[in-house]
Amino acid sequence: MSASALSLLGASMRMSARTAAGTAGAAVLGVVAVSTMAPTSHAASENVAPMAVVQHVAPAPAPAPVPAVAPAPAPLPAPVPPPAPVYPDNLDGWIRQALDILHAHNIPASYDGIMRNVMRESTGNPQAINLYDSNAAAGIPSKGLLQVIDPTFAAFHIDGTSWNIYDPVANIVAACNYAASMYGSIDNVDSAY
Repeated sequence: MSASALSLLGASMRMSARTAAGTAGAAVLGVVAVSTMAPTSHAASENVAPMAVVQHVAPAPAPAPVPAVAPAPAPLPAPVPPPAPVYPDNLDGWIRQALDILHAHNIPASYDGIMRNVMRESTGNPQAINLYDSNAAAGIPSKGLLQVIDPTFAAFHIDGTSWNIYDPVANIVAACNYAASMYGSIDNVDSAY
């Protein structure tokens, strides 16, 4: 290579270096600039092919890291409802079960009011039936713990209880529902109703 070609190559490289320094901030990662030197005259370039000068461009800054998103917490399991109460199969259990049903339907009644009326009407016998009063004479005797007649039991029956008038819980609930509508509560009843 002749001296003038080398001189020209050196000048071109210096110019390429200055250009690279001025545009490095705007360069895109992976872009390569190629400059081809063409001979200035045929006399100065004897058998010299144009030479490529490769200029490496600075990579663009890395993007800001994306913060990791924590996975959503697993949903809490549904609370387990408390077990249904178990009532003894006796007068105390029947009254307590009836009170739970009455309170669930916003029908006022107390344990003492129910117990007092049960003892007066049937002495706690769920199979009691009165075959001697005016209701019996009319063909609809009073039945069960609180001596309810069939039409009253049907009219004041509470859904979810037995339709058997002798069922102690169903009898108490229907009688208390009737007493609440007529007297405000079974607690206000002190005689035959």
